[in-house]
Amino acid sequence: MGQEEQSSVGVGEEEEETREVVEKEEVETWNQRKQTLILEISSKLVHGDLEAKIEAARDIRNLVRKSSSSSSSLSSKTRSKLGAAGVISPLVLMLCSPNPDARQVSLLALLNLAVRNERNKVKIVTAGAVPPLVELLKFQNGSLRDLATAAILTLSAAALNKPIIADSGAAPLLVEILSSGSVQGKVDAVTALHNLSTCQENSTDILDATAVPPLINLLKECKKYSKFAEKTSALLEILSNSEEGRIAISNSDGGILTLVETVEDGSLMSTEHAVGALLSMCQSCRDKYRELILNEGAVPGLLRLTVDGTAEARERARTLLDLLRDSPQQKQLASSVLERIVYDIATRVDGADKAAETAKRLLQDMVKRSMEHSMSRIQQRAASCTPSNTQST
Repeated sequence: MGQEEQSSVGVGEEEEETREVVEKEEVETWNQRKQTLILEISSKLVHGDLEAKIEAARDIRNLVRKSSSSSSSLSSKTRSKLGAAGVISPLVLMLCSPNPDARQVSLLALLNLAVRNERNKVKIVTAGAVPPLVELLKFQNGSLRDLATAAILTLSAAALNKPIIADSGAAPLLVEILSSGSVQGKVDAVTALHNLSTCQENSTDILDATAVPPLINLLKECKKYSKFAEKTSALLEILSNSEEGRIAISNSDGGILTLVETVEDGSLMSTEHAVGALLSMCQSCRDKYRELILNEGAVPGLLRLTVDGTAEARERARTLLDLLRDSPQQKQLASSVLERIVYDIATRVDGADKAAETAKRLLQDMVKRSMEHSMSRIQQRAASCTPSNTQST
C-alpha cells in the first residue's frame, strides 16, 4: 500500500472516530434535555392549571414520538421514565374532565405511554382509568369513543388488567361498537374482546349471543386468512359453546355459510376456529344442524382440512365428517382404517422418515379424486333431469 493510500485510510478512521464522538455527545445532550422535559411535564400535570395540564399531555406525545424516531429502545426508555415520574395519575384524572380537549389529549398521552410497555399498562389501570374509559365508550362522539376503544384494547393486552376490564362492563359496549362503530373502532373492539376472552380468572361470560350477528357480518366481509378473521372466528367458536350462541349463528344471514367459507379459505387458525364452531353445533344437536351444514357445501373444505389443517383442526374435521355421514358410528372405523392403510403404504414406498409427508400427499390426491367424482355425479344427475332428456308422458 502506498503512502498516499495509507494517509487516506488514516484520515477516514479519524473522521469516523470524530463522528462517533459527536453523535455520543448529541445523545448525552438529548438525554439530559429529555430528563429536564420529563420533570417539567410532571410538574405541570401535578401543579399546573387546566391549560398547563393540556399542554403537558401534548408534550408527552411529542416526546415519545421524537424518541421513537431515534430508536424503539429509546422510546421504550422514555415511556418508562415518564411512567416513573408520576404523570399517569394526573392524566387519568383528566379523563373525567368536563373539558373535551382535556379528555382527548389525556387519552392520547396514556395511549402513547401504554404502547409496548407492560408496566405502564398496569399502572394506568391501577390508577383507575377503566371506569372513565368505559364511560367514554358510551359517547356518541366518534373520535373519543374510538380512542377509548383503542385504549381498552391496549390495556387489555396485559394479563393483570384482563379481569378488571372484564368485570367493568366494557364488553357489551364493545359489542355495540361492532355494529355502529367506525372501521377502526370495529377492528379494535374485536381485538379487545378477543383479549378479554382469554382471561381465565373471569367468572362471568364475556360475550352473549347479541355479539353473533355483527361478528358474522365482519367475518363475511373480511379476508378469511387475515389476523382479524382469526380473532373473529375465535370469538364465534366461543359463542358456539352456548345454545343461545348456536341458535344465533344458525339464524344469522349466512351464518353457517360464512363459517364454511372460512374453513375453505382461512388461515390455519381461522380454519381451526371455524371447524370448531361447526363441530360444536353438530355435536350439540346432530338432527338440527347436520342438514344445515351439509346444505352449505361443507364437505369439500372439511376433507381438505383433514390433510392440510393443524393437528387440532384435522381431528375436528374428521369428527365433524363422521357426524355429517348418514351413519356416523358405522363409518368412523372405516375412516381411521383408511388413514392407517395409507400410512402403511407410504411407509413401504418411502420409508418411515418420509411416511407422514407421503401419506398426506396420497390423501390429498384421494380427496381431489373424490371431489371430482362427486362433482361428475352431480353434473350427470343434473343432465338427466333436463327437459331434453326427460321422456314425455
